[in-house]
Amino acid sequence: MFATYLIGLREGLEATLVVSILVAFLVKSNRRNRLPHVWLGVGAAVALSVLFGWLIEYTSTTLLQTSESRELFDAVTSVAAVVFVTWMIFWMRKAARSIAGELRGKLTEALAVGAFAVTGMAFLAVIREGLETALIFYSAAQSTAGGAGRNAMLALVGGIATAVLIGFLLYRSALKLNLSKFFTWTGALLILVAAGIFKYGVHDFQEAGVLPGLNNHAFDISSALDPSTWYATLLSGMFNITPTPSVFEMVAWVAYAVPVLVLFLRKPAKPAAKPAEAAKPATEASASPVQPA
Repeated sequence: MFATYLIGLREGLEATLVVSILVAFLVKSNRRNRLPHVWLGVGAAVALSVLFGWLIEYTSTTLLQTSESRELFDAVTSVAAVVFVTWMIFWMRKAARSIAGELRGKLTEALAVGAFAVTGMAFLAVIREGLETALIFYSAAQSTAGGAGRNAMLALVGGIATAVLIGFLLYRSALKLNLSKFFTWTGALLILVAAGIFKYGVHDFQEAGVLPGLNNHAFDISSALDPSTWYATLLSGMFNITPTPSVFEMVAWVAYAVPVLVLFLRKPAKPAAKPAEAAKPATEASASPVQPA
């Protein structure tokens, strides 16, 4: 449940911040008449995201008839979810400082076109987060023992509700939050969650017969990690750490988690300093008129 709550919190806060930037811009520019069009676009994005999540679940449980095809489908969605998570956290770290200005610029262009453009711009700004949330939630929920059940859905909704509350308080200036640290910590945790999803995807590929070595266990810690204990449930649900993983599963977990965490936590390089004015050609400097004292 904590993994799906974290997904809802992280993705929900990103979407909430996007919406709050759009709303604040319209309010400050005295264009409140366009707020309904923004909310229409946001509502359409949420509805399509829910439909996408339902379609994934329906495909797995109803359209696919054999266990091998379902395992293969879950494996592919797991890998796709890992790709989306990785891209999302690195993109957010890079674009966090400029996203507000970009959104204001796009909204300004949309306002010049008309109401339909405003609705479409709000829809596109939110739909990416919604589709990512649906895909990542399905894969994270499937990687736990209980699957995408009621508890996982409640945790996701709870995370989104928390994100909306935080976003509202930030909008009203009733709460101060270091968003840089927030996205860094949640990003690191999501990388570990994604590593567990990737491990689960490899397991599904083995179940489907695409990869060998299903019963070739890397280790067996069943005696030390009792699956019935709360901490074993937490480790399994959060990071998909199981007592008897296969060799391929552990190779996949380590091969993803270690390099991605190192790259993500590494401080970005500072931009190069501009050349000093003294570096100008001597002829240019001598041609400049001397100002009187």
